[in-house]
Amino acid sequence: MNTLTVRTNRIAQYWALTKPRVTQLAVFCAVIGMFLATPDLPNWEIVVAATIGIWLLAGAAFAVNCLVEREIDSRMARTARRPMALGEISVAQTLVFSGVIGGIGMWVLYNFVNPLTMWLTFATFVGYAVIYTMLLKPATPQNIVIGGLSGAMPPALGWAAIANDVPMQAWILVLIIFTWTPPHFWALALYRRDDYAKSGLPMLPVTHGLKFTQFHILLYTIVMVATTMLPFAVQMSGLIYLVSAAVLGAVFLWHAWRIYRHYTDQIARKTFTYSIVYLSLLFAALLVDHYLKF
Repeated sequence: MNTLTVRTNRIAQYWALTKPRVTQLAVFCAVIGMFLATPDLPNWEIVVAATIGIWLLAGAAFAVNCLVEREIDSRMARTARRPMALGEISVAQTLVFSGVIGGIGMWVLYNFVNPLTMWLTFATFVGYAVIYTMLLKPATPQNIVIGGLSGAMPPALGWAAIANDVPMQAWILVLIIFTWTPPHFWALALYRRDDYAKSGLPMLPVTHGLKFTQFHILLYTIVMVATTMLPFAVQMSGLIYLVSAAVLGAVFLWHAWRIYRHYTDQIARKTFTYSIVYLSLLFAALLVDHYLKF
């Protein structure tokens, strides 16, 4: 194996530590928050700086998550090929990597965005990497509910980057992601329940069974769909968003009902996949409505 190949593989391993697909969705929601924070187009320099800073701190948090859960990941088929689970990257290397990219992210946010965004993003880092990963996840089957706030913060971070403030509208966006997280993650936990049983984590399908989890997915989906009506109710959005949220929510409810009444692992897998598409399209609809509101 030549030197270039070794270096490329090492870069790929560090890139994998940041969980890029999850990070991309979080940063996408943050960028939407940036555009919604102003009636005009936001300052592109701030958008670029905030995107970089939030991305780096999110990646740092996920790297810490991979470090803490390396033994758990090694017991699960879904995560067994992560670099920390395979032992391809050491604990010291991961800590240094997380510290460096997290530190750069904080520096970028403080100097090129504003201190409020830096501190909110750092608090989100602590909430995910420490409170959720180290304390809540191994302690309670409600981990994803209680710890969901850290994962729901990106729109508020984006809003703060442009407005240097986090008003009610930003917290409505946070609430939408907060209520979206349980049905999204529990759908995954249902069809990966054997993996989670091996991991030792107290995930809801393992601790309370399938029926209990299926009912809670339906319950949280109803709450989530109701929550997505708030932007229209407070006149933050118009008819484009309302119709989009209603249609997207109806499809999500259909998936949740099928999980509850006609469960198969395939249905749970399709629900999990749709949940990602759902959140992306919902926030895209907010953006379109913001500029074409009628």
